[in-house]
Amino acid sequence: MLLEVCIEDIAGLMAAVEGGGDRIELCSALAVGGLTPSAGLMAAAASMPVPAYAIIRPRAGSFVYSADELAIMKRDIDAARHTGLAGVVLGASLPDGRLDFDALAALAAHAEGLGTTLHRAFDLVPDIGEAVEVAISLGFERILTSGGAKTAAEGVAALEQAITIAAGRISIMPGSGVNIATIGQLWPRLTISEVHSSCAVTTAETDERLLTLGFSTVSARHTDAATVRALKAYFA
Repeated sequence: MLLEVCIEDIAGLMAAVEGGGDRIELCSALAVGGLTPSAGLMAAAASMPVPAYAIIRPRAGSFVYSADELAIMKRDIDAARHTGLAGVVLGASLPDGRLDFDALAALAAHAEGLGTTLHRAFDLVPDIGEAVEVAISLGFERILTSGGAKTAAEGVAALEQAITIAAGRISIMPGSGVNIATIGQLWPRLTISEVHSSCAVTTAETDERLLTLGFSTVSARHTDAATVRALKAYFA
């Protein structure tokens, strides 16, 4: 089982590698599902001994993008390629939740030569079968999805449906709320070869000054090397 670890800072990157993560998803702002990471974090990840994919998401909120936003996303794909990353994580929606074929086609073409993952924009689609076929037609390697639910464990039936439709033509990678306590609800029930997890622990902010000035939140989650190691060991 390949374990992809999503991280949002250099400490998380180091913890993911130390714990034995097999692939990294590079993000910023994981609290809102992940935004495009900085060029500096991309460069740091490119020097690590495991492959890293950068999410290309210019803002929080919907995955319906303007022409200006798509132009920015193409520049961010260029940055990922320039720093030597293995791939990028893409997604784009129409207002009704269907995948935006034209936008995704343009982004995937711009990312030619890089690996590509379709992200959880997939979890908004009204028709799983149609969305799986779109992802396959555009050459994505995998779909990261929680089965349209808050967590992958809650969406296991839809994940099973997506896997059946995919029929080995594309990898379905469960993500969201995947941890040592929930993985047993997904595997071995699901025929999967990779999973996605933050492998994070929650820490409290104790500096009242940072809280008062709005520089921090009361608590935060951070990727933990021991948690990565434990999840990897589950599949041994």
